Parts: sequence; structure tokens; C-alpha cells
Amino acid sequence: MHACPDYPIFRITLCWNQVAFQDHLVLDNSQVSQWPARIIVFMSQDLSNARWNTSFFGHPRGLSTLFFTEMWERFSFYGMRALLILFMTATVEHGGLGFPTAKAGAVYGLYTAMVYLVTLPGGWIADRIIGQRRAVLWGGVVIALGHYSMAIPRLDTFYLGLGLIVIGTGLLKPNISTMVGDLYTPEDHRRDAGFSIFYMGINIGALLS
Repeated sequence: MHACPDYPIFRITLCWNQVAFQDHLVLDNSQVSQWPARIIVFMSQDLSNARWNTSFFGHPRGLSTLFFTEMWERFSFYGMRALLILFMTATVEHGGLGFPTAKAGAVYGLYTAMVYLVTLPGGWIADRIIGQRRAVLWGGVVIALGHYSMAIPRLDTFYLGLGLIVIGTGLLKPNISTMVGDLYTPEDHRRDAGFSIFYMGINIGALLS
């Protein structure tokens, strides 16, 4: 049995004797007998309707979810960039960690670098293992756990929180933009405008931070 990857919008399961598409379509052995010359993927009417939905400023409804997810992720990232060194260099009496400036700069540089470097394995994991939708979902959950961990006033939970935020961002960041593109067909004239709206979410998140 061979399983197809979990794509953001639809999931198909490919077996030697049947193909099931979200319980909508099932092909029997006689229909599969023409394979493996070609594989036909049936896309349900629900998917077509979702792509042509115009409930979010004339764009698919899923864009609103991705918009706000990316907005708060960027709020998290840029907020951390603004406060991280100040928190690390503040004295313990003032609620900080009391790090010397050089050490705080090294931790900050490593954190900001790893946020982007981990997107490489994050994209691979989404493509090969868990799918983009699950990667974005679990990425957001792990980022939230990272912030909760950093709220505990201990050095070990501080480093644990940074690591969780790096891992979560690595899962979320490279896959959410791909999901935006998958909301539209290549011929859909709304595609560029949809990405413009999505990037507005990034800028709003950065501004709020």
C-alpha cells in the first residue's frame, strides 16, 4: 500500500486496489486496472467551491485563517526581537537574567539565525511526513508552548522556550505561504491580490509588536 502525502486542501490515499478521496469517491479493481500508466486524482466539488468562495474580501475563506495565523506569528517573532536582549541584560533584581552584553548578543544572534535555518527541515518534514496543514497547526502550538515556557522565571525554561519557538517557527513559516498559493488555481486572477492581503498580515503583526 502506498500513501499519498497530506496536502493543505485535500488528502488522497492511494492503494493497490482502490483510491479513496475523503470518502467521496472509490474506484474498484476494474477501474484501477489501467494503472500505473496514469493516475487520476479526483477533486471534489467541495474543493472547487472552497477555492471560489469570496467571503473574505472577495477571497477564499481560508485566507482569513492564514492571515491571522501569520499576523500573530510575526507579532511573536518581532516582539521577541525587540525585547530579548533587554530581558537578558536586565539585572535579576529587575526581573531579567543578568547576562553580560556579549553573551546576550550571542544568544540573540543564534536565536534569530536558527529561526530561519530550521525552516529547511521544517519544509522537508511537511512535504515528506506530516503535510503542510499539520505542520502549520503544530508549529503554532509549539510556538505558544515556547512562550508559556519562557513565562516561567527559570534559566532552563528560558532556553527551552527559545528552542520551542525556533522549532515551531521552522514548521510554520515555510508552509503557510504555500497554503496561501494552494487556495487558488494557477489561472485565478485573485492570486496576487491574495498574497498582498496575506503580507499585510505580516506587516500588521510587526507593527503591533
